[in-house]
Amino acid sequence: MIHNITITGLKYELTDTTKKYVEKKIGALDKYLPRHARKSASADVKIKQLDNPGGNKYEVEVVINVPDKVITAKDSTMNVLAAVDIVEAKLNGQLRKYKQATVPHIGLRGRLGKFKRSYDREP
Repeated sequence: MIHNITITGLKYELTDTTKKYVEKKIGALDKYLPRHARKSASADVKIKQLDNPGGNKYEVEVVINVPDKVITAKDSTMNVLAAVDIVEAKLNGQLRKYKQATVPHIGLRGRLGKFKRSYDREP
């Protein structure tokens, strides 16, 4: 779990269910982080309510600070929890790329490494 999560509501009253849901979803993203980054990772979540004539819209922005990089994702929908789900999916991909770029892969030399590299290129 990412332990340093700050949740802020702008023009939005935070409820306990929303806080627990955000902590559960964003906190579980640590499994996509490299081990050296898990302890120092912190997340800032901002939930903003936008008043539109057709109805309210909610914008969720998450900023995750990891060593040597800041990862952000932002989305807006008609439902707060749906926006959190979409942002979590966006962060999932970005964190996977971060982990792949920072962790040195073992075994990329020799016959097995050639096989792995050729397998990664195929769609």
